[in-house]
Amino acid sequence: MSPYRALWKKVLATSREFDSSPASGLVTRNWRGETISSQTRRTGTQLQPQTRSFATPTSSSSSDGVSSANPRIPPYSRLAKNYERVKEVLGRGRALTLAEKILYSHLDDAEASLLGAGTNGGRDVRGVANLKLKPDRVAMQDASAQMALLQFMTCGLPATAIPASIHCDHLIVGERGARDDLEAGIATNREVFDFLASASRKYGIEFWPPGAGIIHQSVLENYAAPGLMMLGTDSHTPNAGGLSTIAIGVGGADAVEALVGAPWELKAPRILGVELTGKLNGWASPKDIILNLAGQLTVRGGTGFIIEYFGSGVETLSCTGMSTICNMGAEVGATTSIFPFNTAHVRYLEATHRHDVAAEAKKFSDIIRLGADEGAHYDEIITIDLSTLEPHINGPFTPDLSTPLSQFKDTVKEQNWPEKLSAGLIGSCTNSSYEDMTRVESMVREAMEAGLKPASDFYVTPGSDQIRETLRRDGPLETFREAGSTILSNACGPCIGQWKRSDDVEKGTENAILTSFNRNFKGRNDGNPGTMNFLASPEVVTAMAFAGRTTFNPMTDALPTADGGEFRFSPPAGSGRELPLQPFEVARPEFRPLVSAPDPSASVAIAPTSERLALLEPFAPFPDSELTGLRVLVKVAGKCTTDTISAAGPWLKYKGHLPNISANTLNTATNGETGAVNEVADLLGDGATVTIPELGQRWRERGQPWLVVAEHNYGEGSAREHAALQPRYLGARLVLAKSFARIHETNLKKQGVVPLTFADPEADYPRIGACDEVETVGLLDMLRRGGDGEVALRVRKHATGETFEIKTKHAVSKDQALFILAGSALNLLAKQAHR
Repeated sequence: MSPYRALWKKVLATSREFDSSPASGLVTRNWRGETISSQTRRTGTQLQPQTRSFATPTSSSSSDGVSSANPRIPPYSRLAKNYERVKEVLGRGRALTLAEKILYSHLDDAEASLLGAGTNGGRDVRGVANLKLKPDRVAMQDASAQMALLQFMTCGLPATAIPASIHCDHLIVGERGARDDLEAGIATNREVFDFLASASRKYGIEFWPPGAGIIHQSVLENYAAPGLMMLGTDSHTPNAGGLSTIAIGVGGADAVEALVGAPWELKAPRILGVELTGKLNGWASPKDIILNLAGQLTVRGGTGFIIEYFGSGVETLSCTGMSTICNMGAEVGATTSIFPFNTAHVRYLEATHRHDVAAEAKKFSDIIRLGADEGAHYDEIITIDLSTLEPHINGPFTPDLSTPLSQFKDTVKEQNWPEKLSAGLIGSCTNSSYEDMTRVESMVREAMEAGLKPASDFYVTPGSDQIRETLRRDGPLETFREAGSTILSNACGPCIGQWKRSDDVEKGTENAILTSFNRNFKGRNDGNPGTMNFLASPEVVTAMAFAGRTTFNPMTDALPTADGGEFRFSPPAGSGRELPLQPFEVARPEFRPLVSAPDPSASVAIAPTSERLALLEPFAPFPDSELTGLRVLVKVAGKCTTDTISAAGPWLKYKGHLPNISANTLNTATNGETGAVNEVADLLGDGATVTIPELGQRWRERGQPWLVVAEHNYGEGSAREHAALQPRYLGARLVLAKSFARIHETNLKKQGVVPLTFADPEADYPRIGACDEVETVGLLDMLRRGGDGEVALRVRKHATGETFEIKTKHAVSKDQALFILAGSALNLLAKQAHR
């Protein structure tokens, strides 16, 4: 029987209230057994979580000089002192960008990081220095938290060294609506939720239950703060940059580094300045800023950069609008994105019951100014005039294929994309703010008054219970329901592939959906490679859902009404509210975080016979020699995302069981030599055609080490470290690619897999193929010298026996070399912790 059965019963009891307002005076209990009436919880006062006894002071004031009444206030006094040291090291006349100010104030040793080798005395830090950073906080979603916690547990520590939170948002399938989907999700995933809740209790981690909200919305509402630095085990963690937070998406091994208190390493990013001028109007929204920018930069253009926004146009945006923009910065490969601190942030903090955070942030900004210094240098600058920006639609199959709305109808016809719209979906972590939802509500109400309802299936995903309750109080939720919308649970759902469609679209059938999501790789949303997901603002999605076709342009076109007339949507700019007139409703007690001090006596729930959770066995260390006898498992052609390497959707249930989830490794990759998807030949065995993961498993059983050969931006997309763990488990030692996505390249190193790039990609990629034998030249010496040295690969063709060398490049740092030599970062961290 589940040890948390009572907890889940309370959550489910509340979920049954989703479709009705609770009666006045209703008495309920939160997870801690405290009696709370509905009158109490609707006062607009946020109940403070129990004070942590680890990593958060319990006295009335901390050593940082900031009151610890709210442990979510960043350590501003310490950061200010660190920043003073940075100015001493770099020189007080040095003008810094906002991103540099926040990053450098979190350095473990400013002098060591900023004046290290190659930095020219601190004058050339960007793109050169390896920054050793001490983040303030870590946030994890339920899918990635499983492996992160399994890794943390091997370190043998009694608690996390910094505050952390877990958010159960990825494992709920969207299908019938919030109540039914949440009940089904808890029933299906109870074992995983028990594990996460029990581990949270043992190590003092804040635990947000299923239905509480999507990680990034919950972080924005509760943890994000100006000047804070945090890591998150999800690629869209930069969402918090909309609240002037440095928030970086990482893999689980990176999170474990921070959780054990070790400095976390980051190659000092270059800074891309995006100047915003003018003011949005008509149909343009904050989403269109990043859709347009993605079209300019492509999915690789932001790699190695932090995107920092500035200019007069910034002052015209809401905090949540800024977060939408930062959220999708992940789609251009940026390390993170950030906006300067301004009055919109103060308004949002106060509306979300964080007056104390707002007050302390203003004091901190008086000290270091949470904006770029006058004269600060950007490596590149892009200017976007908001006054002339029109809506954009991006896709299909890639988030950087950007088309202005005025040209989309013609493009649909030219490309022979489906004209019928099968579904419109709004919400998700990218666009579920109060401002988004009230703008959409004004459109829905206007259309309904004309006698119209959506012609396509229409789904709404609130980002958190706080948003849902506020929308219920103020009316939009009921408006959406009256229009026939399906209101899904406060979870990721269709955005990350957790969508069970109830229409008649069969797998393989081409169809079009429009979403306000952030990512649209082939097959991502519903497992159907024929589904074309076009990304747009919630307003454009809603308009097209009412029209039922992709060729509808709400800026110019009308819809017929039952009386023979015409209906035109009013431009939604200014129709919504930035914030509710009253403060946000507080989340219902059952959907607030479970918070407690670390409990060493607590048992972590993992059944020895579990098919979903398995303790980790350490990977073997790097051999005392070069790697020899490697074989090319597959030569991948085209886009190879982390979805390609480790699919989500139904596979999410195995996130905590490495042997089981490895059965999906590269199962949607295209064989570059045959053009077939997920087909390779076992040329070292019986020659049979098998799937890529089947061949990987065969070679693992034979003890045959292998490598993957790939094209550009290998591993783009989500932060999922399983895309590194699974190949490593099956026997991968190298990945040779034309280029890598930042997070995935780091994840590979953390798991002991060496990422190498072709020195001459266009010449050498065609030369190497399936089953070719490979040995490294210079790799061992490079690792022993802390990343210093060149590496080549000696290749022997399987078919002909011809031999040749391929020159490669690498970006292995001193610390990363130690990880690889140890077999994984976890091996090294565990050894250090036990020491």
